[in-house]
Amino acid sequence: MTVSSDNYPKVLIRPVQYRDIDWLEAMTSQTNQMAKNSASFQEQLQQVRRWFGLLKFLSWFPNTFQNHFRVYVAELPQGYDNKLKGFIHISPFNRVRSTWRVERVMVACDEGEADLLTNPKGVGSQLLRYCLETVWEARTWVLEVNINEKNTLALYRQNGFQPLAQLTYWLLDSQLLQTLAEQNTELPNLLPVSNADAHLLYQLDCVSMPPLLRQVFDRNPQDFKTRFFAGLCSKWQQWFNEKEIAQGYVFEPQRKAAIGYFKLTLSKEGSQPHQAQLIVHPAYTWLYPKLLGQMAQIVQKYPSQNLELVSADYQHEREEYLEKLGANPIERTLLMSRSVWHKLRETKPEGLHLSEMLQGLQAVPRTPIPTRFSWAKKSVNLVEKNKINPQHYHPKDNNNSLDSSEKIDQE
Repeated sequence: MTVSSDNYPKVLIRPVQYRDIDWLEAMTSQTNQMAKNSASFQEQLQQVRRWFGLLKFLSWFPNTFQNHFRVYVAELPQGYDNKLKGFIHISPFNRVRSTWRVERVMVACDEGEADLLTNPKGVGSQLLRYCLETVWEARTWVLEVNINEKNTLALYRQNGFQPLAQLTYWLLDSQLLQTLAEQNTELPNLLPVSNADAHLLYQLDCVSMPPLLRQVFDRNPQDFKTRFFAGLCSKWQQWFNEKEIAQGYVFEPQRKAAIGYFKLTLSKEGSQPHQAQLIVHPAYTWLYPKLLGQMAQIVQKYPSQNLELVSADYQHEREEYLEKLGANPIERTLLMSRSVWHKLRETKPEGLHLSEMLQGLQAVPRTPIPTRFSWAKKSVNLVEKNKINPQHYHPKDNNNSLDSSEKIDQE
């Protein structure tokens, strides 16, 4: 039975199950949407297949890996062919989980169903609305989409997402990296990163972005710290995927602040390009050649491979420097966001009438409050109260009288 886009049935949205992993792998392998992200999602599916039972158990209570694999699947009712029609992958963006990220939304469209992704009543909109209504912790949602994916852009715009910034992915080839590595890029204040430096990195992250992005991301120093179990899991993933992470930051001793930071995800095999994350203080843009040279020197220790770097449209100095350097822009994406306000359901109280409500507004006769003092007590004799004791109140007069008597005796 085929499905008409004008009268599309409401799908059943449920959490992913183990039997859905094969369909998810086939779905991501056939699509061309965000090929780079699809490849990373396929690697994640291979890990989830091995540890699905443990991850399912950890998703039932608060812990570090509660939202490690948060996927919902759209399933058609009985009587339709191809029951699984799409899925959505979400994850928390910050440590307090006030901002969430839509990793990907994919819909299986057959022939004659090309508009089901952009249809307001289609599977894509139903998946997005389900997440917006279900995740009560989220106040803001963010996502990243390729500017060439017109249908996906239309889907997000129809559901209230607005553009924040435009991101450009640059590719530095191995020859360019070798040229940068030969330059003199000494940085005396280049330090390794630890949890003790989280506050410095948080301040650098806040300064390097516009106020609107800072409000949307809603990060705090805890986002720049690595938990113990999360660090162990990251080490295991690096060993399993044959990758290694190198990071460092530049410290300014006069201002006692971090002015530059880089993070490299290196491929030991050389099968994938190296990936770099770079944050530079807007007042220290002269650090771009220095930091890129440092990263190029680190990359030379691994198999020859290209390096991917991201820049935003509000980082004009970085884009101008990469263009002069000869880097190739390979992809342009759009960063979008929307806010969510969860309305509490109000219930009408039973058996509460207007007369009962007005009783609380009626005046109630008040009884006098007894005090500690009794008005029947006899009045105090002011004469007795004001009696003067000469021994206590006139010591000087007594002394004077004694002195005078002593003087008379001496005479």
